[in-house]
Amino acid sequence: MFVQDLRNDFYRQLVGKRILIVVNYDIDAICASRILQALFKYDHMLYTVVPIMGVTGLKRAYGEHQGDVKYVLLVNCGGCVDIVELLQPAEDVIFFICDSHRPLDVCNIYSDRQVCILGDPSLEESIPAFESIFYDSEGEDEDDDDGDVGSDQEQQNNDSGAGESDQEDRAPAAQRTTKMSRLERHEQRILKQRARRQWELERDRIMFEYTQFSYYGRSAALLVFELAWKLSKDNMDLLWWAIVGITEQLLLGKIESGAYTLELEQIQSHVSRLTNKTNDQNTMSASKISFENDLHLVLYRHWPVTESMRYSRYASCQLKLWTLRGEKRLHELLLEMGLPLVHARQTYGAMDLVLRKEFYSMVERLAEKYDIPDIVYGTFTLSYGYRSRYAAADYVYALLSIMESVKKHKTPEDCFLEASDALSRQHKQLLTAGIEQAKLLHAAIFRQVQSSLEARQVHSAGSFFYYVLQEEHAFFSYPYALALLARFLLRGHVATSRARQAPDLPLIASCPLDAAQGMCLLVGIAPVREDSPRTFFGKAFEQAAQKSGVALLQDFFEPAVVQLRQSDLTRFLDALTVLLT
Repeated sequence: MFVQDLRNDFYRQLVGKRILIVVNYDIDAICASRILQALFKYDHMLYTVVPIMGVTGLKRAYGEHQGDVKYVLLVNCGGCVDIVELLQPAEDVIFFICDSHRPLDVCNIYSDRQVCILGDPSLEESIPAFESIFYDSEGEDEDDDDGDVGSDQEQQNNDSGAGESDQEDRAPAAQRTTKMSRLERHEQRILKQRARRQWELERDRIMFEYTQFSYYGRSAALLVFELAWKLSKDNMDLLWWAIVGITEQLLLGKIESGAYTLELEQIQSHVSRLTNKTNDQNTMSASKISFENDLHLVLYRHWPVTESMRYSRYASCQLKLWTLRGEKRLHELLLEMGLPLVHARQTYGAMDLVLRKEFYSMVERLAEKYDIPDIVYGTFTLSYGYRSRYAAADYVYALLSIMESVKKHKTPEDCFLEASDALSRQHKQLLTAGIEQAKLLHAAIFRQVQSSLEARQVHSAGSFFYYVLQEEHAFFSYPYALALLARFLLRGHVATSRARQAPDLPLIASCPLDAAQGMCLLVGIAPVREDSPRTFFGKAFEQAAQKSGVALLQDFFEPAVVQLRQSDLTRFLDALTVLLT
């Protein structure tokens, strides 16, 4: 069931209780969990935070802590699976789900008490009616029982051996009546079975339409921040974490730019309110959030302009910067902007102050001419002290690189905690280290795209493109990094392809995950021309695996990310080709 009054029906139910917070391994979830932890600390509440990477991790986390807690909060996980069926909890355990993944599981939606989904049901799309997906078989069973009782009574009368003359006279009429009622009952049963089969076919159609596309709803961090606002416990830090959460959804293509723009106005009102509320006169410690139009250039405030343009997906693909002609166009753009090459190759912070102030207007003025009109977008920046100024996108890329930096000595849990700490202004060194790692990641993505396009390693299967990395890679053996590579590669391939249908075809990218076990990671990316971030890959992967007999591990909460054996990859892609043709 849905819970709309978060203050009374959610937060106040938890005050004084011990809570298990299970957090999915993504930036929006990390930001939401930081806001929740700040609220729980304010009220001195006991809680345990457990990061997970998939369904297996969810089962393990609940299994380890189920004896200690009666209230479980799931952040960006659990909404799309039948949580009661999956975890088999005791009846007095209550789950609160704050999940941006869609579509939500219907068993969670129609749970009476045990599963509570945080959010507004009016914002959800085409939830099936209860009667159309849950069949009431009690009335049918009662009718069957009545029929059985009638047959038993008739059998008893036949076996009683009563031989009176009046009973013998009435026997033929009684038998005819009994036979008629038997026939009617039989016809009634057949009609009910036929009606049930039709209902089941209609239910299957409704459920297929409801679940065929996977997409994302509202940011979990933004939802939790609004709870903090209603509790009058919000501040600049909590608002900034909410901004980072929704910016991650935009940059990773989880939501449309239109949905992001609609949220901006509300966020701006919170920024104005908290700015007026803040009375901190110490400039070094005061934080300031400001809205401004910015550029879709990766980490350009922490990099030379030429590097940032080269490694930014949109600008690089529009200008084809992996080619000599593209490099020449970049130099022409810088020349027309009035930005000397010696300055463009310096770190942005070391550029001349006048050039820095005019940089945005220079790019905006020439964006249409150089076919990069969408390079401008609205975002927020955080300033504290005299030198520290970060865009929300800087935080997203830094946290993403920290989360993907799993090594032998560094577990995913360590990376999760480090990314969570990097959100705090007190751990600025972690953010700085994350930005440096993000530079290495984006440089590696560009080099891989350049070499792959030159070697023509993006192949067409008719209804989709596919790209297979043959060797394990330090960066791309992780879901988000492989998805970033695939999105860059697809846009680059479309920019260089002469095929008319290229912008309308999706891409499937694969990278070896574990050479010893022979596993590989597979991600599906929506077509370049597709405005909506909805993806059909979750259902398509599932059906292709069934038809090909391939064992598929769909453990991630992102349905377009799966694992399978490398030896099964060709068979799986063949089945997918047949399915999508």
